Amino acid sequence: MTSSSAALIPVSIDALVQALQRVGYFADRRLATAVYLALKLQRPLLLEGEPGVGKTALARALSEVLARSLIRLQCYDGLEQREALYEWNYAAQLLHMRAAEGQGGADMAQVEREVYQDRYLIRRPLLQALQAPAPGAVLLIDEVDRADEPFEAFLLEYLGEYQVSIPEIGTVRASATPVTLLTSNRTRDLHDAVKRRCLYHWLDYPDRDRELAIVRAQVPGASAALALQVADFVNRLRSQPFANAFQRAPGIAESVEWAKALVALDTIVVDPEVVSDTAGILFKQREDVAALTSDMAAQLLQPADAAP
Repeated sequence: MTSSSAALIPVSIDALVQALQRVGYFADRRLATAVYLALKLQRPLLLEGEPGVGKTALARALSEVLARSLIRLQCYDGLEQREALYEWNYAAQLLHMRAAEGQGGADMAQVEREVYQDRYLIRRPLLQALQAPAPGAVLLIDEVDRADEPFEAFLLEYLGEYQVSIPEIGTVRASATPVTLLTSNRTRDLHDAVKRRCLYHWLDYPDRDRELAIVRAQVPGASAALALQVADFVNRLRSQPFANAFQRAPGIAESVEWAKALVALDTIVVDPEVVSDTAGILFKQREDVAALTSDMAAQLLQPADAAP
């Protein structure tokens, strides 16, 4: 770790919590500890949890706190190495070769070496992260569980040694160690080899107080009473027995968006009718919207001491 990059790392876990809060991310101490250790030990951090609990948002917040550029690799089924690491600008290489041939007497072995120069290299996220100047980058490998197992195997060299091998060039090592976050929604289990190279944290839904702090920070137009109603309602909705009625509970992003919608509707007090009218903001599945009945909404809106 260079002295310049080390200087930007918060000096303690509490300092990291406060720094993240200043950029609008409210981390509990367990999460902050995992992030702090990943920074100090220069290890990748694997974050697993339900969609919408703040995994991707953490990478954005860290890039602000550490004053590093954020590089994002969005994973999907069929993702290939060339889309993650590099590819050659074949059109430019071909033009170079044709121009050399047109000059006559060209040494084709020399021409072939020339077309693998740096100027013909198209850098993709992994290579961009490795070659980012000091203090380095924050690399987000998002939804790695959506990629296939061969891609996981391809990541092992990067995760274990912060380097990659390019046949035409050789080994490329990190100029400044990237802060690397991997996220997974657990659509499938990741290979143990990936997990062993990372620190691990399970990111759960926030408790009521933390969600309230998030809503207040992200929706300053909401009154204190409205923000409290939103946090209470969503927190109870995710709890048993209500959570069993839904395919997927609302994430933090849905809570914030719902609060913004309620402010836009000039809502003073949330009632079952308002819940019914705006259920499509909390849920993205038709079945879940239908499951949030007026009777259930009324139960969820009861004061804490009257709730079942």
